Amino acid sequence: MTRRDAARSRGYFGIGIERCKSGVNVGTLWRSAYCLGAAFIFTIGGRYHRQASDVTKSWRHIPLLEFTDVTDFAAHRPYDCQVVGVELCDRASPLETFAHPHRAVYLLGPEDGSLSQAAMDMCQHIVRFDSRYCLNVASAGTVVMYDRQTKMRVAA
Repeated sequence: MTRRDAARSRGYFGIGIERCKSGVNVGTLWRSAYCLGAAFIFTIGGRYHRQASDVTKSWRHIPLLEFTDVTDFAAHRPYDCQVVGVELCDRASPLETFAHPHRAVYLLGPEDGSLSQAAMDMCQHIVRFDSRYCLNVASAGTVVMYDRQTKMRVAA
């Protein structure tokens, strides 16, 4: 393996939701994250009640981290890991042409709102993708993870 190949193989990602309203979405995102290679998932300021929508028992394979607010997340996010917000806003780049960082944390907003301004300010990148209607938050996260998986496989 060349040094360049070794550098390409390094990396990881996590994905989470700020102010998540529904435990079903946490469970669904957890299952998708496990299937698509995430190292961890997280919530920031969760408003949900725990429930069992994660039928693959992803908690056995990847951890769920819970942060009280954006400041708590910022203080504990992985070193040298870029925060990529997923949001419909003027600052957002199209996911279709986005080059995913090797070490990334993807941050989604709540089901009934948008990322907070504090979260948006923390993001090094913000991406969006076109859809006819607003997607469920766990579905949107799955699209982003699949895009990452596909592009990273092609780049390797």
